[in-house]
Amino acid sequence: MPIRVLPSHLVNQIAAGEVVERPASVVKELVENALDAGARSIDVDVEQGGTARIVVTDDGAGIEAGELALALERHATSKIDSLEALERVATLGFRGEALPSIAAISRLTLSSRRLGAEAAAEVAAVDGRIGASRPAALARGTRVEVRDLFYNVPARRKFLKTATTELGHVGATMARLALSRPDVAFRLSNHGRKLWSVDAAIGRAAAERRLLVLVEPDFLDGARYVEYAAAGLRLEGWLGAPTHGRAQPDRQYAFVNGRPVKDRLLGQALRQGYRDVMFHGRHPAYVLFLTLDPAQVDVNAHPTKLEVRFRDSRLVFDFVSRTVATALAGTRPSGDGEGPVPRAVRDSTFAGGSERLLVRQQAGLGLGLPGGQTPGESGARAPPLPAIDWTELASRDPLAAPSALVVRSEARAGERAVPPLGFALAQLHAIYILSETAEGLALIDMHAAHERVIYERLKADHARGEIPRQVLLVPKLIEVGAVEAEAFEPLLPELAPYGLVVDRAGPSTLALREYPVALGEKDMAGVVRDALAELGERGTTARVAEGTDQRLATLACHAAVRASRPLSIPEMNALLRDMERTDRADQCNHGRPTWVRLTLADLDRLFLRGR
Repeated sequence: MPIRVLPSHLVNQIAAGEVVERPASVVKELVENALDAGARSIDVDVEQGGTARIVVTDDGAGIEAGELALALERHATSKIDSLEALERVATLGFRGEALPSIAAISRLTLSSRRLGAEAAAEVAAVDGRIGASRPAALARGTRVEVRDLFYNVPARRKFLKTATTELGHVGATMARLALSRPDVAFRLSNHGRKLWSVDAAIGRAAAERRLLVLVEPDFLDGARYVEYAAAGLRLEGWLGAPTHGRAQPDRQYAFVNGRPVKDRLLGQALRQGYRDVMFHGRHPAYVLFLTLDPAQVDVNAHPTKLEVRFRDSRLVFDFVSRTVATALAGTRPSGDGEGPVPRAVRDSTFAGGSERLLVRQQAGLGLGLPGGQTPGESGARAPPLPAIDWTELASRDPLAAPSALVVRSEARAGERAVPPLGFALAQLHAIYILSETAEGLALIDMHAAHERVIYERLKADHARGEIPRQVLLVPKLIEVGAVEAEAFEPLLPELAPYGLVVDRAGPSTLALREYPVALGEKDMAGVVRDALAELGERGTTARVAEGTDQRLATLACHAAVRASRPLSIPEMNALLRDMERTDRADQCNHGRPTWVRLTLADLDRLFLRGR
């Protein structure tokens, strides 16, 4: 066919394919417009999952009566007016495509009233054709009603799921938007019946109450609050407990300058931050807000605006991963009376089913057990290595005690503070340590706990000195291809800090001359390729560091005290004191919990005392 300009109606439907995938896409675009208009309260009502009807009402600034029809024209927007404004865009929407695209595939009515206007006005659009403006009844703000979505595009409508499924997508979209703006009240209804609502939140405590509604009731159990700023970047929010990891990444909420995003670089940075404490195959939950200069992030990188591009991706990656790792390093037994609670105690139902017990922890304190998870001891079949002299450690530990009588006597007399993990009572089946604390008791997996203690010591020793390297008498040649060799050559010096000495040996060949001893004998060619590819992609590499840590973790696992090995009371107490001084001691190297606690109140509930 000859080249020709497409009719506007067809152009709008093509644009709708980019903007409107399903009813949740309509809700997202309309709610973002409401937020850009300064709304402080947003009400969304849907019918049949949004396919029959969507109504979004806000109390924002509103639209002038004479501009209502113009708002439905393509690329008509009040949010940017120049290329410079696009490079520093701070609004959620800016392209001016959402309203006309939605109007092209639905029956849309737009009503609005500016503050101070004598009356509201509205316009209707069918198949993208805009009618005349007429008076409407509206106190203030804007109301958008969308009926019969995709009624004129049956091929697209048949790809929609059931009303229940589409309603679930709408709910997830609304939750993400509500999380992005804690200062705004939101309400979601289905056929006029309220599903949930959250008030505007001022302060951290109110924001955490919203999290219980928008994320999940037990998200804050063991979550850690982080707030850190450096180099023009600021990260704030909540990191879910490592031992509350999920099978799917369905509780991961990241926001850049208030914009909900699903960004690959941020996801990798967060996985890196959780790497040392997350159980393998599980996904962390988090609600995090990254703030930076709008000029340093490109939000015009994806049709749905869910992905962004950072001008300095390496800075962002390092800042986020290190901030998260530092925050999670504090997961260790502390003297605040909090700690991981067994799920059987957190969520228990008494006989009769009339009362549900939810034992909650304050945000940022302690960790919990993943439901139904009973991982076996890691590395149990490995040959034992020489163990630490526990008796000698205990002799140097002033808190080591022969019995729990010390706990009770000291707690009452107040002569000396009882340590967070208390004092050991006994060893259960030569696997677990039972310890009496000031609040109740603690159960400790001795192998998992000792494994973390040794691992952190190995990492610290490794960090203090230069990375030990193995020098190859005959360099290992690595074929990477001519194009890759040319691209990788400037990056080779950046591998040296990780213990890899590589240079170019030919048009398509690299030569590995030294590698970190801690990596052991493995596929070093693959390590080099992965590290260089990672450097080329985001300007940093975690591959070698991960390999080193994995090797150290393996050594720690082999060196840790084995199950079925009897320990004396002083040896057990020495381990408890070590745990209290060790970063990330709430989890072992594989992300398993190392201890749980039961307060006297928890025990009273389990045994129905006082009921």
